[in-house]
Amino acid sequence: MHSDEQLVKKSLQGDVEAFDELVLRYQNKVYALAYRYMGNEEDAYDMTQEAFLKAFRSLRTFKGNSSFSTWLYRLVTNVCLDELRRRKRRIVPLSLDEPLATRDGDEVEKEIVDPNPTADILYESKEFAEYILSFLHQMKPEHKAVIVLRDMMELSYEEIAQILNCSVGTVKSRISRARNILRKKIEEKELLF
Repeated sequence: MHSDEQLVKKSLQGDVEAFDELVLRYQNKVYALAYRYMGNEEDAYDMTQEAFLKAFRSLRTFKGNSSFSTWLYRLVTNVCLDELRRRKRRIVPLSLDEPLATRDGDEVEKEIVDPNPTADILYESKEFAEYILSFLHQMKPEHKAVIVLRDMMELSYEEIAQILNCSVGTVKSRISRARNILRKKIEEKELLF
C-alpha cells in the first residue's frame, strides 16, 4: 500500500488512479466531517464532492508541511464554512427520530448502536444529543469548527491549528470559549426543567 505522499506525487504526475485511491482512503472521514458541519446527508454529500474536487484542482498547493489528511481536513472545513457563510442562515438540527431519505427516495430509520441500553437511557441519550446539536448549530462558525474538529473528529490541537490556519493558543482559547457557551446553554435548559 502506498503512503499518502506517494499517492500525491503520482497524482501530480497525472496518475488519476492514485488520486482515486486517496479519495477511497479518506471519503468516509471527509463525509463525516462535512456532515457534522452541514447537519444533513445531502449537504454533506455535496460538500464532500466539492472538497475532493477542490483538492484535485489545488493538489499542487500541497507542500507537505503537514500531513495530507490535515491539509484535506482544512480544505473540507473551509469548503463547509464558506458554504455556511454563503447561506447566512441557521442550520436546522436533524431530529434523531425522523427517518433519513436515501438518494433513491426511500426512507431509512436511524439507529443508535449500543448493545445494552435500556429504553429510558436510550431516550435520554437521543434527547440530549438533539439539544447539543441544536446548540452547536447556533454557534459562531469558528466555535462550531473547533468543537467538531476536537470533540467529534478527535484531532489534536496542532492538527486543528493547521486546518484553521491559526495558532495552537487560539485553538485552545476557542475550544474553551465554545465549551463554556455549550455548558451555559445546557445549564439554562436544565434550569427550565
